[in-house]
Amino acid sequence: MKVDILAFGVHPDDVELGCAGTLIASVAAGKKVVVVDLTRGELGTRGSVETRKTEAAAAAAVMGLAARENLEMADGFFSHDESNVKKIIAVIRKYKPEIVLCNAPEDRHPDHGRSSKLVSDAAFLAGLRKIDTTLDDEAQKAWRPSYVFHYIQDRYLKPDFVFDISDYHEQKIQAILCYATQFNSTDASEPQTYISTPDFLDSVKARALMLGKRIGVKYAEGYISHKMIGVKSFDAFIQEIT
Repeated sequence: MKVDILAFGVHPDDVELGCAGTLIASVAAGKKVVVVDLTRGELGTRGSVETRKTEAAAAAAVMGLAARENLEMADGFFSHDESNVKKIIAVIRKYKPEIVLCNAPEDRHPDHGRSSKLVSDAAFLAGLRKIDTTLDDEAQKAWRPSYVFHYIQDRYLKPDFVFDISDYHEQKIQAILCYATQFNSTDASEPQTYISTPDFLDSVKARALMLGKRIGVKYAEGYISHKMIGVKSFDAFIQEIT
């Protein structure tokens, strides 16, 4: 299955927080989108691997994903090594995306930055035909995505561009709220965390409002690109304005 966008998150709920609006908008525009989570989020203070899996499936349905996979790397302790790089290369070659989205280059959670480097390196190496990966007993052909974009999650990082999600922001919030053990919770049976209080969602909305204001829309999500983005015509900008 060839897809348009392959979005990676190191933990289930990362894509919901960082780029769900973009994914939902892309699905609405007829794009095929797949999400790959690197870990099961097993070190999360609240919930369990089983509840997180159920929540991730519910969020996938809200976002309209074509598929969602989990590579089951070690939460908190995965390494940037050959084994993990090849796992990511294999899914990139499997889905052949034009665009890869992944975590920010640095963030509050150390896993985010490490996974960002891991995914972006794998995206490049996936294009080298002499790297052998086999999926379902069949050798895979080399494939390199056209772009790798890093979504901004917790810390404020200046984006290289922003994506208008005004029509899809409420659906993004619905996807986030599928993680009932993680967000907007008043359940006192488990410890409250940085992200579990209702106030945390206010900060997610405030970020989207702030980025939207920068381009004259209601809500937006921000992205970092290490690759220079070019256009062939100013019509691209005129169409956006109109």
